[in-house]
Amino acid sequence: MKAASRSPEQPPAERPSIGVGVMLWKGDYLLLGQRIDAQGATCWQFPGGRLEAGESVLECAAREVREETGLAIGCARPAGFNNLPFSAGDCDYVTLYVSAAHLSGEPEVMEQEKCQNWQWFHHRDLPDPLFLPITHLLKQSPDLSVFKMGLKTPADGQK
Repeated sequence: MKAASRSPEQPPAERPSIGVGVMLWKGDYLLLGQRIDAQGATCWQFPGGRLEAGESVLECAAREVREETGLAIGCARPAGFNNLPFSAGDCDYVTLYVSAAHLSGEPEVMEQEKCQNWQWFHHRDLPDPLFLPITHLLKQSPDLSVFKMGLKTPADGQK
């Protein structure tokens, strides 16, 4: 079946937006925040957000983590994507993932209107409910540690 093509006259709002989710690793633990906004309220999510025009995926990952948690990331690299768009408000998203190392410090809730708190969870014991894009990612890759392979974090050296 041939994919439908868009005509140049269709407004950009009809195209999916690109979301970037950051798997921020501290040893074998991932950082997740509990959402409180309308899309996915009470679900747990990775730090992340919408890719801005002119911004690379890795730049977006660093910006979103800093804006949402106050943390800086290290060793960021692409880690996968969801090719199943999901709706969030008036927009459809396709999600790209980045794997990155936690450098130091503890996360702070910087956007109190969007996130209740940040917590570290072992990658094999994630909380419920998860934000839909993470559920899709886990269906594709049930063991998230494959995205950490070769990524050195300060917590790894402390074992």
